[in-house]
Amino acid sequence: MEIIDFAPQYAEDFKRLNVAWISHYFTVEPHDLEQLDDPITHIIEPGGYILMAKLDDQIVGTVALVPTGPQVFELAKMAVDSNFQGQQIGKRLGEAVVARAKALDGVEVWLESNRRLTPALSLYERLGFVEVPMVETPYARADIRMSLLLNH
Repeated sequence: MEIIDFAPQYAEDFKRLNVAWISHYFTVEPHDLEQLDDPITHIIEPGGYILMAKLDDQIVGTVALVPTGPQVFELAKMAVDSNFQGQQIGKRLGEAVVARAKALDGVEVWLESNRRLTPALSLYERLGFVEVPMVETPYARADIRMSLLLNH
């Protein structure tokens, strides 16, 4: 398995992977569709990145790094194909996106999630994220915010 940068031919995979997990647990919301329908405009062009997990010739996972302030990024849209979960793909994506934020001289990576997603929250904790107070969010499903301060 390799972690590669997003390219336009992976836009459908990016959307497919995220719609699958979001709709399994929650409802796909307007802000989701904004990013999933046009990731280049809403993630890449503002200075963000999308990483893809590729196994053989198949895209099996993804994660986005969205700039939200000077040297501050949101970890967003992390998804692993349900047929490939349990193979450390999420861990590899998480490590890669944190490394990318560090390479960009980021000082913080934050995320919003839901307490029902216990495996995801455990992964974030293993990556060094800690719970911080919630702030206003566009996501009805978000009930936990986590942050990772990057030490260079």
